[in-house]
Amino acid sequence: MRIILASQSPRRRELLERAGYKFDIEPSDEEEIVNISVPSEVVCELSQQKADYVYDKHISKDELAGDLLVIGADTVVSVDGEILGKPKDEEDAFGMLNRLQGRSHKVYTGVSLVYNDDREKKCHTFYEETEVIFYPMTEEEIRSYIETKDPMDKAGAYGIQGLCGKYIRKIDGDYNNVVGLPIARVYQEIKKLKLDI
Repeated sequence: MRIILASQSPRRRELLERAGYKFDIEPSDEEEIVNISVPSEVVCELSQQKADYVYDKHISKDELAGDLLVIGADTVVSVDGEILGKPKDEEDAFGMLNRLQGRSHKVYTGVSLVYNDDREKKCHTFYEETEVIFYPMTEEEIRSYIETKDPMDKAGAYGIQGLCGKYIRKIDGDYNNVVGLPIARVYQEIKKLKLDI
C-alpha cells in the first residue's frame, strides 16, 4: 500500500520514519477553512481537510483503488481555550511565549487516515491532547529564544524538541504529540484498520 504524508513538516516526517513506514510526502496546498473554535475539533477538521485533498487528488488523477493511505495531521496550542497558531512576527511570538511562561497549556494534534477499503473511501480521524507546563521565563530569555528564529514557524511559538526544551517543567501525555505527531497512537490506529502495509 502506498502511504502519503500530507504534510511538509520535517518533525512529522521524522516521527513517521521512526515507525518504520515507507511513505511519500505531498503537502496539501488547499486553503484551510474552519468555522469552529474548540481546539480538538479544529485539529480534527484541519487534518481531515488535508488528507481528503491529497487523497481525492490521487484518486481522480491516478484512479488508485485499494492501495492508498493518506495521513493528514494538524497541531495547535491552546491556552485558556484560545488557540495560538504560528506567530505573525517577533512581537506576536513574544506575546505567546510570555503568555505560556510559568503556566500550563494544552497541545492538540488531530490525525486523519484516509484510505480505500474495497473501492470505497474511508476516513478515520482522532486527536491526542497533551498538557505542557512551562517554567517561568524572563523577558531576556524569551527575547533570546526568539532571536534563534525557531519559534517563528511553530504553533504557540515554540518547539519542545529544540532550545525551548529547557523551559519545559512537565509534560502530561505524549511528548511526540507536542512535537507534531503522536506516532505510537498513529501506529496503533493504522494497525486496527488492518490495512495491507
